[in-house]
Amino acid sequence: MREEPVVQVRNLVKRYGAKTAVDGLDLSVAAGTVTAVLGPNGAGKTTTVEICEGYRRPDAGTVRILGLDPVAEAAALRPRIGVMLQSGGVYPGARAAEMLRHTAKLHAHPLDVDMLTERLGLGGCGRTPYRRLSGGQQQRLALAMAVVGRPELVFLDEPTAGLDPQARRATWDLVRELRADGVTAVLTTHFMDEAEQLADDVAIIDGGRVVAAGSPEELCRGGAEDTLRFTGRSGLDLTTLLTALPDGAAAAETAPGSYRVTGKVDPQLLATVASWCAQHGVLPDRIAVERRTLEDVFLELTGKELRA
Repeated sequence: MREEPVVQVRNLVKRYGAKTAVDGLDLSVAAGTVTAVLGPNGAGKTTTVEICEGYRRPDAGTVRILGLDPVAEAAALRPRIGVMLQSGGVYPGARAAEMLRHTAKLHAHPLDVDMLTERLGLGGCGRTPYRRLSGGQQQRLALAMAVVGRPELVFLDEPTAGLDPQARRATWDLVRELRADGVTAVLTTHFMDEAEQLADDVAIIDGGRVVAAGSPEELCRGGAEDTLRFTGRSGLDLTTLLTALPDGAAAAETAPGSYRVTGKVDPQLLATVASWCAQHGVLPDRIAVERRTLEDVFLELTGKELRA
């Protein structure tokens, strides 16, 4: 029997006055996966996630989180999910360790608090009031509070914003360990490399709808040509290379001595180019295969940069 999605959103609509923030959006998140939700400012991403978390009511459509309505059945759902808020959601005068231990006590089987604080580099600031923590420390505390209760599902809002590279890697490792333990994560981020590294699936939202969804590999591969570049002496006659290439492939000299071959770049195409170079006495100074990145896909679909 197929397992039901942990998050199931169908035909979601949310309006603010005359503005439609979410316009018939569909989203599905499978159990035990990390799904990155990406979108430019104003695309409806934040509103969609807040509705899933139960903080906003939809105007139309259905939302089920772990099979429950996040608003009508919030009391039953709340102990089973973790929510990381960008603002932290912490009383400014509370000490970091107090808040984390208090949150842990609200759950039946929490993670070890000392282990978690050590993992996230919070051990030295346990007695520091929240308002005196650095931005990165506040961010790590918000993450710790979201996961300390061993949730079945966790919403992570920009989990590595403001973190140094070491803390960022530690956060990535923690998310991977949560997934390995069966925790489902919905991640919003403006770091494309983060989405590529962590996400099993990606949903790109624009204009209140999901405009593309799939694994990072599927999105980067779908509908796009790869590019093979090589350098050699300028002015090479590419006629015979064009004849040898498979249907749909193309070759051009983009600058003196710089050549580009586009199409489905596979071992056969690479062998064809290498053979042509050998036959014509061309020793490439450099040969490289370039593929679309998730950022390329995002910009193609939305025409906008993804900003924090």
